[in-house]
Amino acid sequence: MSAGGPALRPRSILFACTLNAARSPMAEAIARHYFGREIYVASAGLKRGDVDPFAVAAMEEIGVDISGHKPQTFDDLEDSNFDLIVTLSPESHHRALEFTRTMAVDVVYWPTIDATAARGSRETILQAYREVRDGLAARIIEFLAPSPVADP
Repeated sequence: MSAGGPALRPRSILFACTLNAARSPMAEAIARHYFGREIYVASAGLKRGDVDPFAVAAMEEIGVDISGHKPQTFDDLEDSNFDLIVTLSPESHHRALEFTRTMAVDVVYWPTIDATAARGSRETILQAYREVRDGLAARIIEFLAPSPVADP
């Protein structure tokens, strides 16, 4: 897969993190926002958390509403036929490798800081979530954007 995107764009992607409460729902919503007509996108976690209000606030700033996100685990997935699983935490990466042991699915790890660990004022914490959001958006757009076709 090239830096400008995969040679063949996946038709379905699962974003995975630890609680499916902040990082993976943000990634799912960003990918759906930009590529939702072309790619099926979902997210899951190792455990089911509650949707993180700071993640909701950070996404609202860019006009994407994740307030209705229903956190789910790998076991809750109705469809496990993904072309690609993008893991955002070490724990979810190990689980995804176990989950896909008998499947032909690519699993990639995008180390992503856990903004829930941020401490300080509301603004300081929200800034950590913005950094996660913006980093995920840049990576998703770069990874999934169609590669330019060279002129013959």
